[in-house]
Amino acid sequence: MNEIRRSSERGLADHGWLKSFHTFSFADYYDARHMGVGPLRVINEDRVQPGAGFGTHAHRDMEIISYVLDGELAHKDSLGNGSVIRPGDVQRMSAGTGVQHSEFNGSKERPVHFLQIWIEPKSRGIEPGYEEKHFSVEDKQGRLALIASADRAEGSVLIHQDARVYAGLFSGAQRAQLPLFAQRQAYVQVARGSITANGEALAAGDAMKVTGSTRLVLENGADAEVLVFDLPV
Repeated sequence: MNEIRRSSERGLADHGWLKSFHTFSFADYYDARHMGVGPLRVINEDRVQPGAGFGTHAHRDMEIISYVLDGELAHKDSLGNGSVIRPGDVQRMSAGTGVQHSEFNGSKERPVHFLQIWIEPKSRGIEPGYEEKHFSVEDKQGRLALIASADRAEGSVLIHQDARVYAGLFSGAQRAQLPLFAQRQAYVQVARGSITANGEALAAGDAMKVTGSTRLVLENGADAEVLVFDLPV
């Protein structure tokens, strides 16, 4: 079964310096029908104005992935990490027993556009951790590249949950398939462009939950950048 969540149906927070679309209930946006999918709890599409950002704040017991689409995202945390991530970079922070961090637009001239993703860990109270890795256009072109997993498979970053996160770029005749096994479900998030997923046409900001199917097929992409989550039911 395919359940589509259109871009226009998402929650919106517009603070001037920040424009954020919420796929699932988050902060002041609440919809009991959209609380997450399995352990996937947050997909926020954020645009932060130059020089602005999120001041130091705390997290616990959450796997937080940042995926930059355009611009520069500067990060600092209480673990001693400080870096600037750019398109193609995947950043993972395991909040575990507790961590404080800040995120700011790393540019004084250009907005930063990124996805912030929260996944509940399999166990609470783990040791906090941080990791980042670059995945090139070639890594993702015409295929689903594994960017996060529970076992670092295929060079992916580590998340403490039985979940796999993929990213792909698709145009024209490029096509990819992902097998879906018993007691698993997929969630497709289109970051930009358009694509067909299991026969359903999706545009930028659209998402689709796939259950009861043995595979996910992505095709007919037009400058599409897509994230796919393989999740326990």
